[in-house]
Amino acid sequence: MSFSPSRRRVAACLLSAALPLPALMGAAGAMAADPVRIGILIPGSKSDKGWMESGYDGLVAAQKTHGDAIKVQMIENINYADMEQALTNLASKNKLVIGVGGQTQAAVLKIAKRFPGTKFSIVGGNQSDPLPNVAGYDVKQAEIAFVAGAAAAMLSKTGAVSYVGGMEIPSIVNAGKEFGKGAAYVNPKIRYIENYTGDFDDVVKAKEATLAAIAQGADVHYHILNLGLRGMEQAARDKGTHIVGSYTDRCGSDALYPAYSITGVGYQVQYAIDEMVTGKWKAGYKPFGLAMGPQASDMVICGATPAQKAKIDEIKKDILGGKIKVLEG
Repeated sequence: MSFSPSRRRVAACLLSAALPLPALMGAAGAMAADPVRIGILIPGSKSDKGWMESGYDGLVAAQKTHGDAIKVQMIENINYADMEQALTNLASKNKLVIGVGGQTQAAVLKIAKRFPGTKFSIVGGNQSDPLPNVAGYDVKQAEIAFVAGAAAAMLSKTGAVSYVGGMEIPSIVNAGKEFGKGAAYVNPKIRYIENYTGDFDDVVKAKEATLAAIAQGADVHYHILNLGLRGMEQAARDKGTHIVGSYTDRCGSDALYPAYSITGVGYQVQYAIDEMVTGKWKAGYKPFGLAMGPQASDMVICGATPAQKAKIDEIKKDILGGKIKVLEG
């Protein structure tokens, strides 16, 4: 199986900023240590304003931190049929391979068995049969989706909110359920409309799903989409509704977005690279979410009133304390 250039982009780069990591080499004196080779698979577009872009932002931040201590090979924009080949390519050349997205998990677990000397980190990974060279980082999307639902209910003027998910897999479905529960927690009379497109990147289907929700009264929308988000944006702009953004706080950049849920995809990419460079990388499942702090998970209403901020803080505290229980995923 081979890739066509239109379906993947491979970037291998030595990074410019130097990190002094000398290695004593006998009479020759101090010489720079070899860089840690990092491979990263970003299945979608690194400019999707969503999950993939957040992951790429984390990679860029890690490059700035570690400089010449790392050498990165990136594969971007591939379809599911090519995922195993992409991971094989990365695993054969790198010490650590990062799969950005839960959709990489099945392929990572398969390829990791063939490359026991390579370490793998899955950003958005769920609990699975453990492998000694695989780490799964759970962003806990359902947890922050509950808080996002609460924020959406506070912002809605029509008393109706909506959610559009991509693939109908457990983590995406659970996030949708918790978004609805969070909205009802704030407003028991809220109307909640939920749709799935079957594809994170389908712009047309995402637009149609959003328009259908708007026709039922929804004026605030939430999503777990990649490029499909552009379709939601088109529908919302056309109809004068709003979106609670995901993954990164971009308050003030676009009036279409009155709030953002932070799901630390980029933070987890940085975490994996930091742990590898410092020799602390560990296999196994690791939950992130609210317990890991605002870099990992948070909810921001842009220009929030004191009452809105207090309510969001109360809900986060109650989730962490177990008073509010949410689904996994």
